[in-house]
Amino acid sequence: MTTELDAVQAGLAALDFPPEVKQRAARAVARWLSEPIFAEYRPQLEALVERRAWSLVLDHFWQTIPFGTGGRRGPVGIGPNRFNTFTLLTSVQGHAEMLCEAAPGEEVSVVVAYDVRRFLDQRGVYDPARPNPLLGLSSADFAKAAAGVYAANGVRVRMLDPDGDAYMATPELSLAIRRHKAHGGLNVSASHNHPDDNGGKFYNRHGGQDVPPDDQLLADRVEGISDVRRLDFADACARGMVTFLGPDENEHYLAVNARLSLSPARGGRVVYTPLHGVGAATVGRLLRGQGFDVHPVPEQEAPDGRFPTVRFLAPNPEVPTCYEHAERVADEVDADMILATDPDADRIGLEIRGCAGGWEFVNGNEIILLVVRYLLERRRDEGTLPRNAFGLTTAVSSRRITTIARSYGVTMVDDLLVGFKYMADVLARLERDGGWRHVHAGSEAFVFGVEESHGLLLTSAVRDKDAAGPALLLAELNATLRARGKTLRDELDAIWRRFGYMANLLFTTVMTGAAGLARIRAIQASLRKTPPTEVAGRKVTAFVDFLDEERCWMGPLRSETDAAGRNIVVLELEGDARILIRPSGTEPKNKIYVEVPGVTPTRDLTAAELADERARCDAEARELGRAFERLSLARVGIELVPAASHVSNLLGIDQKVHFGAEFLPGLARRAREPGRDLCAWVSEALKVYGKDGLDLVRGGVLAWLADATLPSDAAERVRAIFEPSTAT
Repeated sequence: MTTELDAVQAGLAALDFPPEVKQRAARAVARWLSEPIFAEYRPQLEALVERRAWSLVLDHFWQTIPFGTGGRRGPVGIGPNRFNTFTLLTSVQGHAEMLCEAAPGEEVSVVVAYDVRRFLDQRGVYDPARPNPLLGLSSADFAKAAAGVYAANGVRVRMLDPDGDAYMATPELSLAIRRHKAHGGLNVSASHNHPDDNGGKFYNRHGGQDVPPDDQLLADRVEGISDVRRLDFADACARGMVTFLGPDENEHYLAVNARLSLSPARGGRVVYTPLHGVGAATVGRLLRGQGFDVHPVPEQEAPDGRFPTVRFLAPNPEVPTCYEHAERVADEVDADMILATDPDADRIGLEIRGCAGGWEFVNGNEIILLVVRYLLERRRDEGTLPRNAFGLTTAVSSRRITTIARSYGVTMVDDLLVGFKYMADVLARLERDGGWRHVHAGSEAFVFGVEESHGLLLTSAVRDKDAAGPALLLAELNATLRARGKTLRDELDAIWRRFGYMANLLFTTVMTGAAGLARIRAIQASLRKTPPTEVAGRKVTAFVDFLDEERCWMGPLRSETDAAGRNIVVLELEGDARILIRPSGTEPKNKIYVEVPGVTPTRDLTAAELADERARCDAEARELGRAFERLSLARVGIELVPAASHVSNLLGIDQKVHFGAEFLPGLARRAREPGRDLCAWVSEALKVYGKDGLDLVRGGVLAWLADATLPSDAAERVRAIFEPSTAT
């Protein structure tokens, strides 16, 4: 082992990272090589050392995988900075201890759920010839191990039978915690992440997740745990510490969502896909049970954690490529709309028939506008809108949501941090105190909570985002409009004509590993130290820092987790536009939100006026977003060619740099050589971007081609490969 540690220290020393980061990694490697509890991981760690994969070693070991917006989530793998049995079960041990301490003398219980994932190393990180204790582990396997830890600590567990074929969606878990008056819960899930990822989301007795400073208490407790008390799952069951939930759990959840119905209209055809996740038992069952004509996407209906038919292995309804298979079915059955959910069925996606008859992706803010307008209109007309009705949304969501809600007399809190745990906390405070900030009501006056990342909550019975209720209302709205000879496209345009158009675009910059995290932190620090005075020619009129303890409504920072959640800066620009930037809490990326409002109408806009407004605002938002992305990356010494702004946001920043510095120059050289096989060269060169490399860079190549000074015959050879109509 001494030889291995010497090699590790020498290898890490050569990396360009702060000494303390490399020292932390070396100490963690030494522990994982020497302590008996890590013995089963040692063969794969030794393989990384033998490969001299020092960047990987550093990234796996330099920190303990942190708590983010949705809990502890990341790639499955070896080391403290990966999701594995050790990092999950130490978290569960801490959670169990804190639950018991908070409820002395009570019979403490939790509800445990899990999704469809199974680790198969699709990224190809590990040596397939050596033992790998993680290979083949499913979310259900992790959940069984977690149940054994809870049981060993005297905490009773309710869960579905992990050896059965049923799953519990994230919102079902939240409801079950409240229904059974449990003290907390755990969901083993990585939502819409890559299939090699997994995670653990910890819930409190309210059915939500802890907010600062309580989440910091859990993080600190977990950090100091090395000894885990654990029972074998079979033993825990034999001792009566595990109770299996029955089908009535799902029935209760469906009944809660069915009560959200606002209309008996049930016309039209709906295509729905769970994207290989658990949603067939929630959204699918709800819509069919409510009498809608729902058509499945057969190849995506069954739960399958490999997500085999989803492009880029990104089962996220925020990504338009998720709908390719559903569009085929929708054309076959002449459907009106397509609905999709992510693997844990808390996020809703929508496509609608466009003006030309094709399928049009609807972003999260637009979904919210459709649902909120329909909800408020129906409840106002029926007299069921509470006198003191209030809604909740986040600071990064469209301000047009507030415009619409206030037009119906609804009080809005529209500056919450990202994550439904903050909305759940507001509801818990209102239940306890009857008021919070400017909201003077209890949770019974809650009408909606929404955020731009396709998350909606329409009942206070659940304390996490839930795709089922919004799916029901969207299907009802479609049926209602259909009966009037209208479409969802017509309704969305009507909203824009009445309240004014607003462009809301999201730009993401993926920066992985320890180097990526350092860049993300450096960008935020640089923007705070020296805020830009203009972006794309627009003057910055105000700079808002959510970490500012004097000016932010949240006041003094309460914990490290609070600082992480509040790591948001806002640039207010001329023309009432704004740009917000924040690191994601669940993925290694920066998120840039750009908002450009149109004119405030004094009457309904005409169709021509709306078309002009949409074109202008969208173009300005794209220009602002790309300019700010370049500006922020320049703060850490990264320069992208303009065409790199058009490649998929699923590519990491280093891949985007490679695209401009290596791939495009190589493509230009090869295209000028008519005797060479350009297609073969492209296929080989694109391997660095993964198996879907062509689709990931297609937009960037075509943007580059529009401005490139290639001979016409060379340009045609490139176009023949990359244009969708001609690519093979």
